[in-house]
Amino acid sequence: MKGVVLAGTASGVGKTVAALSVLSGLKRAGYDPQPAKAGPDFIDPSHHAVVCDRPSRSLDPWLSGDEGCRRNYWRGSGDVCVVEGMMGLYDGTTSTAAVAETLGLPVVLVVDAKAGMESVAATALGFEAYADEADRDIDVVGVLAQRAHGGRHADGIREALPEGLAYLGRIPPLSELSIPERHLGLHMGAEAPVDTDTLREASEHVDIERLVGVAREPPRPGGTRPSGSGTDATVAVADDGAFCFKYPATVERLRERASVVTFSPVAGDPLPACDGVYLPGGYPELHGGALAAGGTLGELGERAADGLAVLGECGGLMALAETLTDTDGRTHRMAGVLPADVQMCDRYQALDHVELRARNDALTADTGTTVRGHEFHYSEADVAPDATFAFDVERGDGIVDKKDGLTEHRTLGTYAHVHADSGAFDRFLDRL
Repeated sequence: MKGVVLAGTASGVGKTVAALSVLSGLKRAGYDPQPAKAGPDFIDPSHHAVVCDRPSRSLDPWLSGDEGCRRNYWRGSGDVCVVEGMMGLYDGTTSTAAVAETLGLPVVLVVDAKAGMESVAATALGFEAYADEADRDIDVVGVLAQRAHGGRHADGIREALPEGLAYLGRIPPLSELSIPERHLGLHMGAEAPVDTDTLREASEHVDIERLVGVAREPPRPGGTRPSGSGTDATVAVADDGAFCFKYPATVERLRERASVVTFSPVAGDPLPACDGVYLPGGYPELHGGALAAGGTLGELGERAADGLAVLGECGGLMALAETLTDTDGRTHRMAGVLPADVQMCDRYQALDHVELRARNDALTADTGTTVRGHEFHYSEADVAPDATFAFDVERGDGIVDKKDGLTEHRTLGTYAHVHADSGAFDRFLDRL
């Protein structure tokens, strides 16, 4: 499976629209594209999945390590992988550049060409030259001009590019290509998919065959993932609009070692018969009324008090709290397992890659070991003074006072999202 990285010059240049257009173009040309996303994002991959009808791979060396990143790439299928970058090429703890280096993939630079022609070439040259200056093993092979018109505009960009930087086409400025936003980023793909015909129109201006020609196959992972023994355990995974932030590799890993059943707290599904529960992140604040009225969280609270193992990440933590107050000031009763009241805020409260160190044996880690993850949330938690925490936060913010992992009974709630290759979900299964 050959691959290419679509990297932006900065946030907001239209990487997601460019990636969706390229994926659409690959399908139109008869290829079988595999989408992927650099970094810890859950939202952009949901749009990829709508276009390709398969999960988008999350590639983040900080969360999974270099070998885990390679394993996740090769767990995909298809014949051409398109990796959408995060922020600008060189920005972030896990930068797009780090992912390209880890996988040895060529970089196609997405440049906002709305108000430039020759300057697009100068920008691309600067990004290429910076790699040498910073001793980074980055191969910028071409340019995809975002918001570029045809005719003289496209010709001016093409003619200005020097030898070695391919003009791979343009994404026209079509208003129908915009994706609505809210807190945490874009709407999810299932909520606001980009019109198929519009993507097809945009893709007609991308040189698909030339893009496939610059793609390369990355090295296979050198190590093997610890197999872990199969278990007789059943894990219930919440799956609906309130709990929609989960990496494909996480569910895959759970299925490799246990039985997985899904349920919808928003729909009021009864809690399935299970040995453990995983509540991923998502948007419980948008479904507070349904969660409070549905009965699932109340049942979960009773089962948790009886010793059922429950793991909640971010939105899952919020649902396990006593109450959740949404952005309209309405307070909803949640599961009542963890001694905290959660309130939504007007701006984000944390956004970073994090590192947690276990204070004692916890549901997802052994004493003294570290777990890497990512936090991005608009809520804050008012925690009881005698609350117990599983982790000290060595990097990041956590729940309060550089602590994360609020724990009660056999329930653990964190603001941090972790990846399956961190080992956290293996520890979770081992403790069921």
